Amino acid sequence: MIDKEVSELRRRFKYDRSAITKVYGCYVNQTGEVITEFAESMGMLPQAAQEKYLELLKKAISGTIGKTLTDVVFSTAQVADSDEHRLLMKLRESACADEEARAELFEKITKTLHFDENYLILLAADTYDVPYRGDGGSDDDTQFSYIICSICPVKEVLSVLHFDVQASSFENRPTERVVGAPNLGFLFPAFDERATNLYGALYYTKGGKGSYDELFDAVFHTKPPMPVPEQQETFRDVLTDALEDECRLPVVQAVHTGLREMVALHKEAKIAEPLAVSREEIGAVLQSSGVTEQKLAAFNVQFDSAFGTDSQLPPQNLLGTNKLEYKTPYATIKLDPERQDLISLRTMGGAHYLVLNVDEGVALNDVNLQFADEA
Repeated sequence: MIDKEVSELRRRFKYDRSAITKVYGCYVNQTGEVITEFAESMGMLPQAAQEKYLELLKKAISGTIGKTLTDVVFSTAQVADSDEHRLLMKLRESACADEEARAELFEKITKTLHFDENYLILLAADTYDVPYRGDGGSDDDTQFSYIICSICPVKEVLSVLHFDVQASSFENRPTERVVGAPNLGFLFPAFDERATNLYGALYYTKGGKGSYDELFDAVFHTKPPMPVPEQQETFRDVLTDALEDECRLPVVQAVHTGLREMVALHKEAKIAEPLAVSREEIGAVLQSSGVTEQKLAAFNVQFDSAFGTDSQLPPQNLLGTNKLEYKTPYATIKLDPERQDLISLRTMGGAHYLVLNVDEGVALNDVNLQFADEA
């Protein structure tokens, strides 16, 4: 899926747009025991309650592809005959009304997901009449039926003083349990090219942190995605370990600049598909910056070992493309990515220095500093 398609679905989660008629829930304690299950008819709920449920479900597809959202790809064999795909199809075809299928999904989640707090599983089904304009100019609609699951922590809010407007007085409010924004979620099937793709799903993790491998395997039975922070750390390790003494400032700056330019060109071209870069593309940047063939070969081996052969990764998940940070044990310098020319590494008198050009001015705690006259 692409961000534009996800955004199109997100717009449906409004009180006056959604076709969700029921929300199913399973409330679970820290040890994985089910406290209660419920089924809420949306039409019987006040508007405020409906909007709250829709907001919690919507957050299970929040963020962007490659960060909080990851495409799940099923193999042909899984789609043809597998327990995991068959279960998801039962839920979709019954609009989550199949009680046995719901119980099976809830069991998969509760047996493999462990939080330090209670949590709530929300499950719902929706059907979207996708607007489409044909080549002849006539309007037509195709239907996209899908299920969405949102797994939310339930936090304990301690007793507080609460102002009662009607009584015009402060009163003690007892300890309450409040449902928070989801940590995990998924949508099935995928909405690819604004159409149904039974070979895909969309997986959500809050902040892109943690893949919850056991849960992912139980629900999808495929290899879980590597979390974004882990991708960044792994790429840094590959770069430093493979290049060794050739991992110098100009080389790392060149990699950062190359990735940033790829993102800019992709955005300028208005290409809908998310950008992903290959080992070969990164290798070409390293080669052009002077890395030797020996170190480049080591990089290729370590990259494939860490990420998999023929893997492609979002460039912003590797070094980051929006910031530059130069760190020492005692200082951190944040620099505009467009001004890498302002900084350099130098060795003087046997000591190493990070040199920053400050001709445009420098301040200490917002106090503008003046320069002493040259001797």
